[in-house]
Amino acid sequence: MDLSKATAASIGRGLQSGALDAVEVVTFFLDRIAGYGDPAVFTAVTADRARAEAEAAAQRIKQGNSRGPLDGVPISWKDLFDMVGTPTTCGSALYRNRDPAREDAAAVAHGAAAGMVAVGKVNLPEFAFSGLGLNPHYGTPVNPHDPNTPRAPGGSSGGSGVCVAAGLAPISIGTDTGGSVRVPACFNGLVGYKSSEGHIGKQGLAALSPTLDTIGPLARSVEDCVLLERVMRGRKPIAMDRADLSDITLAVPTNVVFDGAEEAVAANFDESIEKLARAGVRVRRESVDVLDDALTLTDQRGLLAGAEAWHVLRDVLEGPDYKKMDIRIWHDLTLARSATGDDVLSLQEGHARMRAALADLLGPTGLLAMPTTKNTAPPIADLEADWEEYTTQNWLALGNTNLGNILGVAALTLPNGTNANNLPTGFMVCAPGGQDERLLAQGLTIETVLGR
Repeated sequence: MDLSKATAASIGRGLQSGALDAVEVVTFFLDRIAGYGDPAVFTAVTADRARAEAEAAAQRIKQGNSRGPLDGVPISWKDLFDMVGTPTTCGSALYRNRDPAREDAAAVAHGAAAGMVAVGKVNLPEFAFSGLGLNPHYGTPVNPHDPNTPRAPGGSSGGSGVCVAAGLAPISIGTDTGGSVRVPACFNGLVGYKSSEGHIGKQGLAALSPTLDTIGPLARSVEDCVLLERVMRGRKPIAMDRADLSDITLAVPTNVVFDGAEEAVAANFDESIEKLARAGVRVRRESVDVLDDALTLTDQRGLLAGAEAWHVLRDVLEGPDYKKMDIRIWHDLTLARSATGDDVLSLQEGHARMRAALADLLGPTGLLAMPTTKNTAPPIADLEADWEEYTTQNWLALGNTNLGNILGVAALTLPNGTNANNLPTGFMVCAPGGQDERLLAQGLTIETVLGR
């Protein structure tokens, strides 16, 4: 087994069968992290913790006391999660020297309880407020899919995307407020799962938007996401049955989601839809009015995530050290400071109305399907040199995923091909909020048609 390309589930099966040893597995990944040429991927490598957890897992498995199918499997965490003994930097130079966390975040603790081995914390754009993943303080993790041109990792869970795509860990946990799991998963050719609001507990997670923040894995398979969904909720990870192809209906919008999309993004999406239709999935193409409604509401009232982020980070944004921030992040966050109470209430009411309309549209088996991002990973140099290019590419990355957060969906992105430069594209399906298990069961089936 090539551990650098293996799924978390397949490594777990190897550990449970005795074909693999947990200490040897974590040693492989720690050596790979140490030898990797990009120091910007990790903000902290927790080698001592990882070795101790791996040794404990190896002993449990030998004694027949395994904690489940992921016992002994390595994992990394976005540096928004508290992890005992490490500072939670949020990708900011302002937090570089803050006191280490005294306890693990709830999701991290659940991972440890399932026997998973924490190899460290990974990088992100400052305060997780970008869809591209640039970070001037800790460096920008470079997308591994182009050996010649350094390209954006996607954001804000960019370190997670590069970590898994480069084979530094089989799975990584990110967060998603406007697309921050799905964008880097798409840019890096991975599976990414955005959970429903409130589906996974956020205790010990640094907040950006307390309402819209969600947690989810970046992985190599939907099966990995199924197992991690249960782990992060403190439940025993178990396999899930696939949905029948005939029980899947895809609603493909004819409005909004292809506006500005790169040719390869649209072509790969259409090819994926054709594959699924031939396999027996029902497909209907139609104008989805709530997407236009969401854009109109945003134009009129702004973004709820922005208003909440301004409230959460106001002391930093208006404090004496704000000039030490990434100017792009400071600028985008401060755009929301003019939001009024009427704006926030109008956004909350509009979100509730549109979410109900989407649930009615999709019914008990329907999924909303669209390209994950409208672009592929852009060159980092272009983004750093040109503010307008940065803004354009950021919106092309987040335009479709952010609609999902406004509509409160559970969402899954799967890799569905590449462009002429071998840069990945993504296929996203969304279920109404609260229907995570149905989404994952259908995602398992869709994956069998699209392949990995």
